[in-house]
Amino acid sequence: MQSYSLFAPAKINLHLEIIGDRPDGYHELVMIMQSVALGDVIDIRANGKEETRLFCQNPQVPLDNTNLAYKAVQLMQTNYPTPARNFGGLDIHIQKNIPVAAGLAGGSSNAAAVLVGINLLWGLGLTQPELRDLATYLGSDVPFCIAGGTAIATGRGEEIEPLPDLDNIWVILAKYSNISVSTPWAYKTYREQFHDLYVQDSHGVSQRTHAVHSGELVRAIAHRNSKQIGALLYNDLQKSVLPEYPEVENLINSFKKQNVLGAMMSGSGPTVFALCENEDQANEIKNIIQKQINDPNLELWVTKMCAHGITTIETK
Repeated sequence: MQSYSLFAPAKINLHLEIIGDRPDGYHELVMIMQSVALGDVIDIRANGKEETRLFCQNPQVPLDNTNLAYKAVQLMQTNYPTPARNFGGLDIHIQKNIPVAAGLAGGSSNAAAVLVGINLLWGLGLTQPELRDLATYLGSDVPFCIAGGTAIATGRGEEIEPLPDLDNIWVILAKYSNISVSTPWAYKTYREQFHDLYVQDSHGVSQRTHAVHSGELVRAIAHRNSKQIGALLYNDLQKSVLPEYPEVENLINSFKKQNVLGAMMSGSGPTVFALCENEDQANEIKNIIQKQINDPNLELWVTKMCAHGITTIETK
């Protein structure tokens, strides 16, 4: 096989809780992550050369070694030098459908797709846990993006435990194209504002993590109770981001007035998501919000929760 096409879904956070500091400088987190059916398409093929080349139709996407997809190639070449030499360079085409710098793990999902694609292309036979271990070197969201679906992520996001799949809830995604939020800034600001609330001992971290595992949101997911899931959405980063970005807070409130199941900022933002019972309701509310806010910079998508991460579209 000389090429693979893979679907790389975006993700939202149904729960994002910052517990404390880690010795490695990251935050100790407990999150409930969810894949959605809006995704990028990644084509990966051997190019018969020695270089890696990235291509993307979206000019916002960097095509050099700052791109996580490029870093994923470098990681695989470093860890598997013999097949890397045998297969040579790669051409990676990214059809970008996930909005850029949106808090939807678009870059992380692309990197996960490259790991999966190279594993197939080079015939490495790596298991999903082995791919997730490699993914930890690329970023906190990349391990989740490998398998996707619904999962609890702990540590700095790299420790993944699957939850029962959700695919019965529709999602409206909304993002102002002229607003971007730096993830490092969001976490740094939260640390500055709320560090006195951080848990300082491993026992306390374990207790907080267990509270989510055994909490109401996990029970609601297990019972596919969409109303409860919507009511129990939680994101600590809203406390530091929303005061600086009132348009994002207004967008959340606008959705809540439309009787959605729930609405919240995803990750560090600025994307807002709203949960709906069905596709018709989602499309109706999307149109209402578009007319109410009437801002050419506001982009909206209707999608659905999905039960998978990276999947193969076709092989050639």
